Amino acid sequence: MELYRKVRIACRDGMSGRAASLRFGISRESVRKMLSFSIPPGYRRKAEIRRPKLDGFTEIIDQWLREDIGQHRKQRHTAKRVFDRLRSEHGFVGGYTIVKDYMREHRRRRREMFVPLSHDPGHGQADFGEALVWIGGVEQKAHYFAFDLPHSDACYVRAYPAATAEAWVDGHVNAFGFFGRVPLSVVYDNDRCLVARIMPDGVRKRAKLFSGFLSHYVLRDRYGRPGKGNDKGKVEGLVGWARRNFMVPQPRFASWEAFNAWLEEQCRKRQSDILRGHTETIRQRLERDLAVMADLPPAPFDACDQATGQANSQALVRYKTNDYSVPVAYGYRDVWIRGYVDRVVIGCAGDVIAGHARSYDREDIVFEPIHYLALLEKKVGALDQAAPLAEWDLPDEFQTLRRLMEARMVKAGRREYVQVLRLLEIFEMDDLHVAVKNALRMGAVGFDAVKHLVLCQVEKRPPKLDLDVYPYLPRANVGATSAASYMCLVSEDAA
Repeated sequence: MELYRKVRIACRDGMSGRAASLRFGISRESVRKMLSFSIPPGYRRKAEIRRPKLDGFTEIIDQWLREDIGQHRKQRHTAKRVFDRLRSEHGFVGGYTIVKDYMREHRRRRREMFVPLSHDPGHGQADFGEALVWIGGVEQKAHYFAFDLPHSDACYVRAYPAATAEAWVDGHVNAFGFFGRVPLSVVYDNDRCLVARIMPDGVRKRAKLFSGFLSHYVLRDRYGRPGKGNDKGKVEGLVGWARRNFMVPQPRFASWEAFNAWLEEQCRKRQSDILRGHTETIRQRLERDLAVMADLPPAPFDACDQATGQANSQALVRYKTNDYSVPVAYGYRDVWIRGYVDRVVIGCAGDVIAGHARSYDREDIVFEPIHYLALLEKKVGALDQAAPLAEWDLPDEFQTLRRLMEARMVKAGRREYVQVLRLLEIFEMDDLHVAVKNALRMGAVGFDAVKHLVLCQVEKRPPKLDLDVYPYLPRANVGATSAASYMCLVSEDAA
C-alpha cells in the first residue's frame, strides 16, 4: 500500500507512467493498474478454470461420488482411489493434483448449510456422550447424560456406567429435580432405548419405560431426523463442551455418586457465565425458562426396568445376562425384578427378597453369601467349596472361631459355625463381630454363647454366661417361693 500511494502521488504531480515505472522499478502495466484503482483490487479470474485432461472424466467421477452416498463413510472414494481407478480403468493420463482439486471442490459444493435458529423459553434437548474416567481406581467408559435448555443455555450433566433406558429416564428425573421444573417439550434423537420402532408414516413407537416416563411428567417428546444431529444442535454442542471442560484431564473419583455430585456443582457454577452474543448471565435467562415450565409431580418417576424371572436350583435369577442370588427358600419360584441404574431389586409376590449392586459385565454372577447359609447348615460338607462364600471378606476372628469349633466338635462344630454366620440374617456385622471377639476372649466357643453375647451387645447389657458347663447358657437364678409372695392375691374382704 505504501508503494501504491507513492506512485499515485507522483503521477498526480505530473510524472508520466514511463517515468514512474523507471523510478519505482515496476512495469508500466502495474502503474496503469495503480492509477485505475484506489486500492489494490487483488487477483480477478476472468475465465473459468480449464482442465483439458480432466474435463472428459468429470461425469465418471460424479457418478462414483453419487454411488458413495449410500455407502459407509469409511468405504467411500478418496481422491487417491479416484485417481487410481481413472488411470487403470479409463486411461486417464493427467496428474493427481487436478483430481484432488476437483474432489475438494465437489465436496465443498455438497456441504450442508444451516439456518440460524431461535428458541422459545421452556423447551429442552437431551442426548448422551462418552468419555473415559477413573472410578474407584479403575479406568472405564462413562456414558454421560446431557440436558440443555436452548433458550438460556442452562445445562445438566450426569454420568452412568452404561447408556441404558434406565439411565435415560434417571437422567431426566435428576435434571428435572435440579431445575425444580418440567420443560414443555424435549427433543431427542432416535435412540433405541427411547424409540422401539419408526413406523412407515414417521410416527415413533416408544419404548415401554420411556412411554411411562412421558406419561408421568405429562411431557411432549419431539424427535430429530435419523442421522441429523443438527436438529438438536444445542445439546450436541453441550456434549462436546462437557467432554472438553468436564472430562479433561480424566476425572478421578471414588464412586459414581461423587463424580455426579461434582458434575452437578460444575453445572451450577456455569450459570454465572455470560455467553458470546448475550448481555445476561445463564442464570438470568434461566428465569424465563423456569417461568413457563410446568410444576414437578408430587413424586418422582421410578426409573427402573421391570422384568420377571424364576429362581433356579442354585437360587440365582437372571437379569440382562447376569445372575443375582436370592434366599434359597425361593428356589424354583417366580420372581419380579426391578433394574435401576445402580442396583437390582428382586421380589416375590409382595415382598422384596434381595437387593444387589448392579453389574454391567456380561455373564457375571453376583452372590449374597447370607442367602446360602440356611442351605449350608444342612450341607456343611460344601462349606469349603461354596462359591458364594469364596470372596466373602470376613474378619479374622471368624476363622479363629471356626478352627476352635471344629477342633472341639469336628463336624458338629462346623455346623455351629454356620449357625453363627446365620445370625447375620438378623444382626449387623459390627455387632456380631464384637460378640465373636468377646466369645474368643472368654473362651466361650459355641453358638449359644455367641448368640447370647450378640443379644447383650445389641441390648447394651452385661453378659451372664455359665462358663463351667456346656452349652454356655446364661446362669439361671431361681428364687425360693414363700407363702408371703401370694398374699397380694388375697383381697382385704376375703381376709
